[in-house]
Amino acid sequence: MSAVLQPGILADRKVFYARLDKLNSAPLWEVLHDLVTPTPNTPCKPYIWKWEQMWPHIQEAGRLITAKEAERRVLVLENPGLRGKSAVTHSLYAGLQLILPGEVAPAHRHTQSALRFILLGSGAYTAVDGEKVTMSVGDFVITPSWTFHDHGNPSKEPMVWMDGLDVPLVELLDAQFMEKGLQESQRTHLTEGDNLAQFGNTMKPVEYRARSRTSPLFWYPYERTREALETMMRGRSSQPCWGYKLQYTNPVTGDWAMPTIGTFMQLLPKGFRGKDYRSTDSTVYAVVEGGGRCIAGGETLAFGPRDVFVCPSWLPYRFEVDETAVLFSFSDRPVQQALDLWREAF
Repeated sequence: MSAVLQPGILADRKVFYARLDKLNSAPLWEVLHDLVTPTPNTPCKPYIWKWEQMWPHIQEAGRLITAKEAERRVLVLENPGLRGKSAVTHSLYAGLQLILPGEVAPAHRHTQSALRFILLGSGAYTAVDGEKVTMSVGDFVITPSWTFHDHGNPSKEPMVWMDGLDVPLVELLDAQFMEKGLQESQRTHLTEGDNLAQFGNTMKPVEYRARSRTSPLFWYPYERTREALETMMRGRSSQPCWGYKLQYTNPVTGDWAMPTIGTFMQLLPKGFRGKDYRSTDSTVYAVVEGGGRCIAGGETLAFGPRDVFVCPSWLPYRFEVDETAVLFSFSDRPVQQALDLWREAF
Protein backbone atom coordinates (compact mmCIF):
# COMPACT_ATOMS: atom_id res chain seq x y z
CA MET A 1 0.00 0.00 0.00
CA SER A 2 1.12 3.54 -0.73
CA ALA A 3 2.06 5.59 2.29
CA VAL A 4 -0.33 8.40 3.20
CA LEU A 5 1.53 11.65 2.69
CA GLN A 6 1.46 14.28 5.38
CA PRO A 7 -0.06 17.65 4.38
CA GLY A 8 3.27 19.32 5.09
CA ILE A 9 5.10 17.10 2.56
CA LEU A 10 2.48 17.79 -0.11
CA ALA A 11 2.80 21.51 0.47
CA ASP A 12 6.62 21.33 0.34
CA ARG A 13 6.47 19.43 -2.95
CA LYS A 14 4.13 21.99 -4.47
CA VAL A 15 6.54 24.80 -3.53
CA PHE A 16 9.48 22.74 -4.88
CA TYR A 17 7.73 22.09 -8.19
CA ALA A 18 6.95 25.80 -8.54
CA ARG A 19 10.64 26.66 -8.12
CA LEU A 20 11.56 24.06 -10.76
CA ASP A 21 9.01 25.49 -13.16
CA LYS A 22 10.72 28.89 -13.05
CA LEU A 23 13.93 27.13 -14.17
CA ASN A 24 12.16 25.47 -17.13
CA SER A 25 12.50 22.16 -15.35
CA ALA A 26 10.08 19.55 -14.01
CA PRO A 27 10.06 16.38 -11.85
CA LEU A 28 10.08 13.23 -13.99
CA TRP A 29 8.14 11.22 -11.40
CA GLU A 30 5.09 13.40 -11.97
CA VAL A 31 4.92 12.57 -15.71
CA LEU A 32 6.73 9.24 -16.07
CA HIS A 33 3.52 7.20 -16.33
CA ASP A 34 2.44 9.29 -19.34
CA LEU A 35 5.84 9.27 -21.04
CA VAL A 36 6.66 5.57 -20.80
CA THR A 37 3.44 3.60 -21.27
CA PRO A 38 2.98 -0.18 -21.18
CA THR A 39 1.75 -0.19 -24.80
CA PRO A 40 1.59 2.43 -27.59
CA ASN A 41 -0.80 5.18 -26.65
CA THR A 42 -1.64 7.09 -29.82
CA PRO A 43 -4.34 9.71 -30.30
CA CYS A 44 -4.72 8.48 -33.90
CA LYS A 45 -8.08 6.91 -34.67
CA PRO A 46 -9.22 4.47 -37.33
CA TYR A 47 -11.02 6.38 -40.06
CA ILE A 48 -12.10 6.07 -43.69
CA TRP A 49 -12.37 8.81 -46.31
CA LYS A 50 -15.05 7.58 -48.72
CA TRP A 51 -14.44 8.46 -52.35
CA GLU A 52 -18.14 9.15 -52.95
CA GLN A 53 -17.96 11.83 -50.26
CA MET A 54 -14.57 13.28 -51.18
CA TRP A 55 -14.97 13.42 -54.98
CA PRO A 56 -17.57 16.26 -55.05
CA HIS A 57 -15.32 18.35 -52.80
CA ILE A 58 -12.27 17.60 -54.95
CA GLN A 59 -14.22 18.80 -57.99
CA GLU A 60 -15.33 21.94 -56.15
CA ALA A 61 -11.72 22.70 -55.26
CA GLY A 62 -10.97 22.49 -58.98
CA ARG A 63 -13.57 25.19 -59.64
CA LEU A 64 -12.41 27.47 -56.82
CA ILE A 65 -8.63 27.54 -57.29
CA THR A 66 -6.15 26.71 -60.05
CA ALA A 67 -3.23 24.33 -59.65
CA LYS A 68 -0.84 27.23 -60.25
CA GLU A 69 -2.45 29.40 -57.56
CA ALA A 70 -2.48 26.61 -55.03
CA GLU A 71 0.95 25.28 -56.08
CA ARG A 72 -0.50 21.91 -55.10
CA ARG A 73 -4.30 21.60 -55.15
CA VAL A 74 -4.69 19.04 -52.39
CA LEU A 75 -7.32 18.16 -49.80
CA VAL A 76 -5.39 17.12 -46.70
CA LEU A 77 -6.63 13.95 -44.97
CA GLU A 78 -6.45 14.71 -41.26
CA ASN A 79 -6.75 11.95 -38.72
CA PRO A 80 -9.71 12.75 -36.40
CA GLY A 81 -7.36 12.46 -33.43
CA LEU A 82 -4.86 14.91 -34.96
CA ARG A 83 -7.06 17.70 -36.32
CA GLY A 84 -5.18 20.85 -37.24
CA LYS A 85 -1.84 19.07 -37.57
CA SER A 86 -2.05 18.21 -41.30
CA ALA A 87 -1.25 14.60 -40.40
CA VAL A 88 -2.88 11.26 -41.13
CA THR A 89 -0.66 9.59 -38.49
CA HIS A 90 1.84 11.00 -36.01
CA SER A 91 4.65 10.69 -38.59
CA LEU A 92 2.92 10.84 -41.98
CA TYR A 93 0.89 13.17 -44.18
CA ALA A 94 -1.72 12.15 -46.76
CA GLY A 95 -3.78 14.15 -49.21
CA LEU A 96 -5.82 13.90 -52.41
CA GLN A 97 -4.39 15.97 -55.27
CA LEU A 98 -6.34 17.06 -58.35
CA ILE A 99 -4.86 18.20 -61.64
CA LEU A 100 -7.24 19.20 -64.39
CA PRO A 101 -6.72 18.93 -68.18
CA GLY A 102 -4.20 21.48 -69.40
CA GLU A 103 -2.90 22.35 -65.93
CA VAL A 104 0.64 22.29 -64.57
CA ALA A 105 1.55 22.05 -60.88
CA PRO A 106 4.77 24.11 -60.84
CA ALA A 107 8.23 22.72 -60.13
CA HIS A 108 9.63 22.77 -56.63
CA ARG A 109 11.70 20.58 -54.32
CA HIS A 110 11.74 19.88 -50.60
CA THR A 111 13.51 17.71 -48.05
CA GLN A 112 10.32 15.74 -47.42
CA SER A 113 10.11 12.48 -49.39
CA ALA A 114 6.85 12.00 -51.30
CA LEU A 115 4.88 9.27 -52.98
CA ARG A 116 2.04 9.48 -55.47
CA PHE A 117 -0.52 6.71 -55.79
CA ILE A 118 -2.88 7.19 -58.72
CA LEU A 119 -6.60 6.85 -57.94
CA LEU A 120 -8.39 8.33 -60.97
CA GLY A 121 -7.59 8.98 -64.63
CA SER A 122 -4.60 8.46 -66.90
CA GLY A 123 -2.37 10.60 -69.05
CA ALA A 124 -1.01 13.11 -66.53
CA TYR A 125 2.72 13.08 -65.84
CA THR A 126 5.20 13.67 -63.08
CA ALA A 127 8.67 14.96 -63.99
CA VAL A 128 11.48 14.11 -61.55
CA ASP A 129 14.99 15.48 -62.02
CA GLY A 130 14.72 15.67 -65.78
CA GLU A 131 12.67 12.58 -66.56
CA LYS A 132 8.95 12.47 -67.24
CA VAL A 133 6.65 9.53 -66.55
CA THR A 134 3.01 9.22 -67.63
CA MET A 135 0.80 7.81 -64.89
CA SER A 136 -2.25 5.52 -64.68
CA VAL A 137 -4.50 4.17 -61.93
CA GLY A 138 -2.62 1.93 -59.49
CA ASP A 139 0.83 3.30 -60.34
CA PHE A 140 3.19 4.12 -57.47
CA VAL A 141 5.54 7.06 -58.12
CA ILE A 142 8.33 8.40 -55.90
CA THR A 143 9.60 11.97 -55.70
CA PRO A 144 12.77 11.63 -53.60
CA SER A 145 13.91 14.16 -51.05
CA TRP A 146 15.35 17.36 -52.56
CA THR A 147 14.55 16.51 -56.18
CA PHE A 148 12.80 19.03 -58.41
CA HIS A 149 9.41 17.75 -59.53
CA ASP A 150 6.38 19.12 -61.35
CA HIS A 151 3.12 17.62 -62.59
CA GLY A 152 1.15 18.25 -65.75
CA ASN A 153 -2.02 16.96 -67.34
CA PRO A 154 -2.09 17.02 -71.15
CA SER A 155 -4.97 14.53 -71.18
CA LYS A 156 -8.67 15.33 -71.56
CA GLU A 157 -9.74 14.02 -68.14
CA PRO A 158 -9.04 15.06 -64.54
CA MET A 159 -6.53 13.05 -62.55
CA VAL A 160 -6.48 12.44 -58.81
CA TRP A 161 -3.80 10.78 -56.79
CA MET A 162 -3.05 10.23 -53.13
CA ASP A 163 0.03 12.03 -51.86
CA GLY A 164 1.96 10.47 -49.00
CA LEU A 165 4.81 12.39 -47.35
CA ASP A 166 6.95 12.21 -44.22
CA VAL A 167 6.12 15.86 -43.38
CA PRO A 168 5.47 15.37 -39.62
CA LEU A 169 8.65 13.33 -39.23
CA VAL A 170 10.82 15.89 -41.01
CA GLU A 171 9.16 18.66 -39.01
CA LEU A 172 9.90 16.79 -35.77
CA LEU A 173 13.59 16.77 -36.73
CA ASP A 174 13.54 20.47 -37.78
CA ALA A 175 14.94 19.45 -41.16
CA GLN A 176 12.35 21.01 -43.46
CA PHE A 177 13.63 22.96 -46.49
CA MET A 178 11.77 23.93 -49.68
CA GLU A 179 12.79 25.68 -52.91
CA LYS A 180 10.70 26.73 -55.90
CA GLY A 181 11.90 26.04 -59.41
CA LEU A 182 13.06 28.81 -61.72
CA GLN A 183 10.58 27.64 -64.36
CA GLU A 184 7.05 26.30 -64.03
CA SER A 185 7.98 23.04 -65.76
CA GLN A 186 11.45 21.58 -65.69
CA ARG A 187 13.11 20.68 -68.96
CA THR A 188 13.14 16.91 -69.39
CA HIS A 189 16.20 15.50 -71.10
CA LEU A 190 15.68 11.74 -70.77
CA THR A 191 13.49 9.51 -72.92
CA GLU A 192 10.28 8.54 -71.12
CA GLY A 193 10.68 4.98 -69.90
CA ASP A 194 14.45 5.29 -69.49
CA ASN A 195 14.21 4.96 -65.71
CA LEU A 196 12.15 1.77 -65.94
CA ALA A 197 14.53 0.35 -68.53
CA GLN A 198 17.56 1.00 -66.32
CA PHE A 199 16.21 -0.29 -63.01
CA GLY A 200 12.89 -2.08 -63.57
CA ASN A 201 14.13 -5.40 -64.93
CA THR A 202 16.22 -6.78 -62.01
CA MET A 203 19.25 -5.12 -63.61
CA LYS A 204 21.10 -1.79 -63.40
CA PRO A 205 23.64 0.11 -65.50
CA VAL A 206 27.15 -1.11 -64.74
CA GLU A 207 28.36 2.42 -64.04
CA TYR A 208 25.51 3.27 -61.62
CA ARG A 209 26.55 4.44 -58.15
CA ALA A 210 23.85 5.23 -55.61
CA ARG A 211 23.69 8.83 -54.36
CA SER A 212 20.70 8.29 -52.12
CA ARG A 213 18.98 5.60 -50.07
CA THR A 214 15.83 6.21 -52.11
CA SER A 215 15.20 3.81 -54.98
CA PRO A 216 16.59 5.02 -58.34
CA LEU A 217 13.45 3.49 -59.87
CA PHE A 218 10.77 6.13 -59.27
CA TRP A 219 7.86 4.63 -61.25
CA TYR A 220 6.33 1.27 -60.31
CA PRO A 221 3.55 0.57 -62.86
CA TYR A 222 0.45 -1.15 -61.53
CA GLU A 223 0.28 -3.59 -64.43
CA ARG A 224 3.46 -5.34 -63.29
CA THR A 225 2.49 -5.33 -59.62
CA ARG A 226 -0.98 -6.72 -60.32
CA GLU A 227 0.42 -9.50 -62.49
CA ALA A 228 2.86 -10.50 -59.73
CA LEU A 229 0.07 -10.70 -57.16
CA GLU A 230 -2.11 -12.74 -59.50
CA THR A 231 0.74 -15.20 -60.10
CA MET A 232 1.32 -15.54 -56.35
CA MET A 233 -2.36 -16.25 -55.81
CA ARG A 234 -2.32 -19.07 -58.35
CA GLY A 235 0.72 -20.74 -56.87
CA ARG A 236 0.55 -20.51 -53.09
CA SER A 237 -1.73 -20.26 -50.07
CA SER A 238 -2.68 -16.85 -48.72
CA GLN A 239 -1.17 -15.53 -45.49
CA PRO A 240 -3.85 -15.62 -42.72
CA CYS A 241 -3.67 -11.88 -41.91
CA TRP A 242 -2.92 -10.09 -45.15
CA GLY A 243 -3.55 -12.48 -48.02
CA TYR A 244 -0.91 -11.92 -50.67
CA LYS A 245 1.28 -8.90 -49.96
CA LEU A 246 4.34 -7.43 -51.69
CA GLN A 247 6.75 -4.78 -50.44
CA TYR A 248 8.04 -2.21 -52.91
CA THR A 249 11.84 -2.29 -52.86
CA ASN A 250 14.90 -0.44 -54.07
CA PRO A 251 15.98 -2.75 -56.94
CA VAL A 252 19.67 -1.94 -56.40
CA THR A 253 19.86 -2.67 -52.66
CA GLY A 254 16.77 -4.80 -52.00
CA ASP A 255 15.90 -2.43 -49.15
CA TRP A 256 12.85 -0.18 -48.82
CA ALA A 257 11.98 1.92 -51.87
CA MET A 258 11.98 5.02 -49.62
CA PRO A 259 14.08 5.40 -46.45
CA THR A 260 11.28 6.89 -44.33
CA ILE A 261 8.12 5.40 -45.86
CA GLY A 262 7.35 1.72 -46.38
CA THR A 263 5.08 0.94 -49.33
CA PHE A 264 3.10 -2.21 -50.09
CA MET A 265 0.49 -3.74 -52.38
CA GLN A 266 -1.68 -6.66 -51.33
CA LEU A 267 -4.39 -8.84 -52.79
CA LEU A 268 -7.20 -10.24 -50.67
CA PRO A 269 -8.75 -13.18 -52.53
CA LYS A 270 -12.50 -13.58 -52.93
CA GLY A 271 -14.09 -14.73 -49.66
CA PHE A 272 -11.00 -13.88 -47.57
CA ARG A 273 -11.59 -13.74 -43.81
CA GLY A 274 -8.43 -12.49 -42.17
CA LYS A 275 -7.11 -12.95 -38.66
CA ASP A 276 -6.39 -10.04 -36.33
CA TYR A 277 -3.08 -8.26 -36.88
CA ARG A 278 -1.41 -5.30 -35.22
CA SER A 279 1.90 -3.51 -35.51
CA THR A 280 3.55 -0.38 -34.20
CA ASP A 281 3.45 1.38 -37.57
CA SER A 282 0.16 3.14 -38.23
CA THR A 283 -0.82 2.26 -41.81
CA VAL A 284 -2.67 4.19 -44.52
CA TYR A 285 -4.55 2.14 -47.13
CA ALA A 286 -5.87 3.11 -50.57
CA VAL A 287 -8.25 0.75 -52.37
CA VAL A 288 -7.44 -0.05 -56.00
CA GLU A 289 -9.94 -2.80 -56.77
CA GLY A 290 -12.85 -4.52 -55.07
CA GLY A 291 -14.37 -3.90 -51.69
CA GLY A 292 -14.79 -5.31 -48.24
CA ARG A 293 -14.44 -4.46 -44.60
CA CYS A 294 -11.61 -3.58 -42.26
CA ILE A 295 -12.56 -4.28 -38.66
CA ALA A 296 -10.26 -2.03 -36.63
CA GLY A 297 -10.74 -2.45 -32.90
CA GLY A 298 -14.51 -2.41 -32.56
CA GLU A 299 -15.09 -0.25 -35.63
CA THR A 300 -16.01 -1.50 -39.11
CA LEU A 301 -14.65 0.45 -42.08
CA ALA A 302 -16.53 -0.64 -45.21
CA PHE A 303 -14.31 0.14 -48.21
CA GLY A 304 -14.56 0.26 -51.99
CA PRO A 305 -12.48 1.55 -54.93
CA ARG A 306 -10.57 4.81 -54.31
CA ASP A 307 -11.44 4.90 -50.60
CA VAL A 308 -8.59 5.75 -48.20
CA PHE A 309 -8.48 4.55 -44.60
CA VAL A 310 -6.03 4.46 -41.70
CA CYS A 311 -5.33 1.83 -39.02
CA PRO A 312 -3.54 3.27 -35.95
CA SER A 313 -0.51 1.85 -34.17
CA TRP A 314 -1.04 -1.34 -32.15
CA LEU A 315 -4.79 -1.43 -32.74
CA PRO A 316 -5.81 -4.97 -33.82
CA TYR A 317 -7.49 -5.06 -37.21
CA ARG A 318 -8.52 -7.61 -39.80
CA PHE A 319 -9.89 -7.79 -43.34
CA GLU A 320 -13.00 -9.44 -44.72
CA VAL A 321 -13.86 -9.39 -48.43
CA ASP A 322 -16.58 -11.02 -50.52
CA GLU A 323 -14.88 -10.15 -53.81
CA THR A 324 -11.19 -9.97 -54.68
CA ALA A 325 -9.70 -6.70 -53.40
CA VAL A 326 -6.36 -5.00 -54.05
CA LEU A 327 -4.99 -2.48 -51.55
CA PHE A 328 -2.00 -0.14 -51.63
CA SER A 329 -0.60 0.93 -48.27
CA PHE A 330 2.17 2.99 -46.70
CA SER A 331 3.58 3.45 -43.20
CA ASP A 332 6.69 4.59 -41.29
CA ARG A 333 7.95 1.02 -40.83
CA PRO A 334 11.43 1.69 -42.33
CA VAL A 335 12.12 4.34 -39.67
CA GLN A 336 10.88 2.14 -36.85
CA GLN A 337 12.94 -0.81 -38.06
CA ALA A 338 16.07 1.33 -38.45
CA LEU A 339 15.66 2.39 -34.80
CA ASP A 340 14.86 -1.15 -33.56
CA LEU A 341 11.39 -0.05 -32.47
CA TRP A 342 9.08 -1.96 -34.80
CA ARG A 343 6.93 -4.78 -33.42
CA GLU A 344 4.02 -6.83 -34.75
CA ALA A 345 1.60 -9.35 -33.27
CA PHE A 346 -0.67 -11.91 -34.89
